[in-house]
Amino acid sequence: MKIALFGYGKMGKEIEQIALLRKHDIVLKIDENNAGNISSDDFKKADVGIEFSTPHSVVKNIGKALDAQLPLVIGTTGWYDQLEDIKTRCLQKNGALFYASNFSLGVNLFFKVNSYLAELMNKYSDYDISMEEIHHIHKLDKPSGTAISLANQILEKVERKKNWSISEKKPETLFIQDVREGEVPGTHIVRYTSNIDDIEIMHKAHNRKGFALGAVLAAEFLHNKKGVYNMSDLI
Repeated sequence: MKIALFGYGKMGKEIEQIALLRKHDIVLKIDENNAGNISSDDFKKADVGIEFSTPHSVVKNIGKALDAQLPLVIGTTGWYDQLEDIKTRCLQKNGALFYASNFSLGVNLFFKVNSYLAELMNKYSDYDISMEEIHHIHKLDKPSGTAISLANQILEKVERKKNWSISEKKPETLFIQDVREGEVPGTHIVRYTSNIDDIEIMHKAHNRKGFALGAVLAAEFLHNKKGVYNMSDLI
């Protein structure tokens, strides 16, 4: 399979290594230095694209891929307020997109645990709920897309929480503490706290390989498909 990389930072390089190990070819590398020189004809060299760029460029990249009929795996977060519009555009153009807030298999298992625990804890109002997410200093969006996914799962299951915030601490608000430090790959913690005891679940990434492998698996899944997919479809 021939792959175009949108974004060639640390994640892009990890994806490249995994893709080459799985016998794929990287035929196009797009970053801020050459993005203005890439045309739709260049996209025709690839069977699928993998997008790990920045929140301010991802929507433009999605549009370019849809216009060029290039199936695209999207790992960048910070654009989900436009998700429904993007889905509509994809279907109108008979395109193919695969998006996820996190491509790690472990994180997606963590999502399952988080949803089940939230359902159990709905009736135990003595427990307050909070979250913490820790990422490297280069991550631009706050909170992370993974944290938002976790928070939305909790809001779906726990009636006493109405919204989430990274600044407000109110009884009806799920507070998310966002930390940016060093070069850490990422940690997500969900806490249930009472006067008697605490319950805590955590996912801590040791490196970026799990995310890179998931993205390449998603690209293999998306190849020759039409429509909009996510990690639930892959798993």
